[in-house]
Amino acid sequence: MATALPLRPSGNDSNSLQPTSSDSSSKTNGLPRLSPATSLLRRSPSGAHTAVHQRSVDHVAPNSRPRRHKSQYPLDSPERHVEYILVASFHIDRGPIMEHQYPAAISGDESMLAELMLPDQTHVRSQDWTIFFLHKDTSADEDEGSDSEKKKKKKRRPSMQGNEYAENGDEFDSSEDSAESSDDEDGGEGPPLMYVLNLVNTKQDNTVRRGAVVKAMAICTRHSFLHIYKPLLLLALEDYFKSPYPETLATLYHAVNAMDLSLMPKLSMLERQILQATDSKDMFIEKFEGIIQQRLAKGEEIGEPGSPVSPKRAAAGYILPRDTHEFESKVVYNDIPIPVKVPTVIWPETVGDFSLIKLIQTFSAPHSASPQPFLLHPHLTTNGAFTHPIIVLINAMLTQKRVIFLGHNRPSGEVAEAVLAACALASGGILRGFTRHAFPYTDLTKIDDLLKVPGFIAGVTNPTFANHPEWWDLLCDLPTGRIKISSRIEPAPVTEGLVYFQQQNSFIASGSSGSGSDPTGDHAFMDDIQRGITNRHGENAIRAKWREYIIKFTRVAAAFEEAVYGTSNLFVIGPGEELSPDSPSGLQADPLNPTTLRGHGYVWPDEGSKQRELIASVSRIEGWRNTRSYYGFIQDIASMYYPARPIKRPDLHHHHDRLKKLKLSHADSGAVYLAFAHSVKDYAGICQLLTVTPERNAGLFYLSMGLFHPDHTVRESTVDLLDRIASHPAGRHFWAQLGRFAKLAYFRLKRDRETAQSPVSASKAQASMPFGIHQSLVGVALGDGNVRKS
Repeated sequence: MATALPLRPSGNDSNSLQPTSSDSSSKTNGLPRLSPATSLLRRSPSGAHTAVHQRSVDHVAPNSRPRRHKSQYPLDSPERHVEYILVASFHIDRGPIMEHQYPAAISGDESMLAELMLPDQTHVRSQDWTIFFLHKDTSADEDEGSDSEKKKKKKRRPSMQGNEYAENGDEFDSSEDSAESSDDEDGGEGPPLMYVLNLVNTKQDNTVRRGAVVKAMAICTRHSFLHIYKPLLLLALEDYFKSPYPETLATLYHAVNAMDLSLMPKLSMLERQILQATDSKDMFIEKFEGIIQQRLAKGEEIGEPGSPVSPKRAAAGYILPRDTHEFESKVVYNDIPIPVKVPTVIWPETVGDFSLIKLIQTFSAPHSASPQPFLLHPHLTTNGAFTHPIIVLINAMLTQKRVIFLGHNRPSGEVAEAVLAACALASGGILRGFTRHAFPYTDLTKIDDLLKVPGFIAGVTNPTFANHPEWWDLLCDLPTGRIKISSRIEPAPVTEGLVYFQQQNSFIASGSSGSGSDPTGDHAFMDDIQRGITNRHGENAIRAKWREYIIKFTRVAAAFEEAVYGTSNLFVIGPGEELSPDSPSGLQADPLNPTTLRGHGYVWPDEGSKQRELIASVSRIEGWRNTRSYYGFIQDIASMYYPARPIKRPDLHHHHDRLKKLKLSHADSGAVYLAFAHSVKDYAGICQLLTVTPERNAGLFYLSMGLFHPDHTVRESTVDLLDRIASHPAGRHFWAQLGRFAKLAYFRLKRDRETAQSPVSASKAQASMPFGIHQSLVGVALGDGNVRKS
């Protein structure tokens, strides 16, 4: 048994939602004892401690082995945080030269690396940051390690096949590990990129020619969170100016690779989606606790038998994060502990530290003040000549156009940040294929190599690029905040989908072409983004909105393919589902099995809205269907089908959208509630459900409406579903955000159920209560107390 952490003991049965034994009021009032959320706890000086006691842990069945938590970066992993450290300098006669590469040479082309590390006009600034990517194949270096890793996996495999983990969702996790590991290693695109963070410093020195010394130091890593090394580079480069020897690089190299991230738990895909979409600072805190407890238990085994670890010593050595979105660690460099914060959730195409808000504001402000028409192009201007510039940028990246970010007289780090933000914007954590063809910074000497890359995204500072429209399709000028479509852009071809909608729905297309229409919803979406920025919702909220936008785009594209081609590669339908796009939604394939509810894909309020949006989006969808991000998305759907959808049927996203957008009859809505209650039972299933009910989009509100359904069976099934969600480590946060009116209905139904099951005991409990005191459901729902005086 692992040593419990201070202030965080857990009960024997983590599935139950019983209050602690110290809560005397719950014993005497006869009410259902479901109170897992802090919002249902009475505020008192010991309220925080009580909340800690009642916080549920991973969904573990009684008398079963506890879940074993895995680390993202285990202690015994052969992977290094940083693989190379480079130093370059500017020589007055030879130009940029490479001084040192530690621990070995990363590439034979030292001149190319030196030029990237010393960008244009760097001598006019005292400091500049640069980011660039290297495509380095490490298959030969990792051959030796692969054999040992395979042996370790074979040894561990039998322990993952036992049934004792079925209740915990470990079968789900282990299957995901194999899928995600293969995806992370190459993703079907080749070896992982080498991310390079580079710092350039210019020191004035009158004793040298030109009166200044320019040096650059770079850290090369496979981890996309390379921005955490910025304070270390600042210190190390200062030390290198004083002591320009390889020993200085060796000190930095060993310091960063000694960083301990082994207490950062590995989250499944669904858990990462939930964490990324929430602002709760203690979401999945149980996983951090679990991995710490495993470490403490291992320490007990290593130490003397029967000598438990001191709680004070444990608390001093292992501290829970203040915000589970970030893992706090430190790097000891020259006896100086430097704190670092590593993001817990890292999505594809998310590299470094950037701001989507800054990118959006850069190009939105000039457009709002003085709109300028774009050159019309079907792939880019989906809302006409005055399409929002950010939408034009997204369309360009989705349809694999050549995009240039120009920052004349701006630091190279600024254009690099814009490139990284644009890649994350178009990806949304869903699509990939952008960063592999991105050049956060490049210069005029590499234009020939750049033009060989289809659909590149590049950052430059040389204004010469603006005078060559044949080099790019979209030019994003950072100083002016204007986006320009090239006059030499390749025209969009006529496609089968375009012909299909022109022939079948020409009358709808003509009716939706008015200047005030917004068939794609892009104008309304950008207005919502602007309101969020104005109201200071924060970077995470804006990223979550863009993730939802990209998810919607892929779902609309799947509906488009079904309408035009009869089937889609962008969606795997569940068993028993009909392939026809016109198959009726809401009917059960088996009348005796509620989970066989049919229906899949995106939901529109009516058929007219569907046709108008598909017509407006047909060009960019067809343009996307021939890109690497499209084919990469298809590969991801096939490889990640089980981890992303442990519940194959019904389509939770589709039917939740039906509850949200349509006016369903009592029979249709009841079928949805019953289907959810019968299919969402285990840990992974609840995670999947929570990904389609984010807290920012009403959370569990539409599910809770089942508590008011006229059918008694539906109401009881909804209570059971909410019971399971409230006992879930992540679901308890969603339950806490549920409205008071829904909680009141929930507790009333729980009380009625207990009364019906045991009327004698209920009457005795009522008779034993003191005179003048009765149950107050409102008090229970609001957390203001369980009883009150008349």
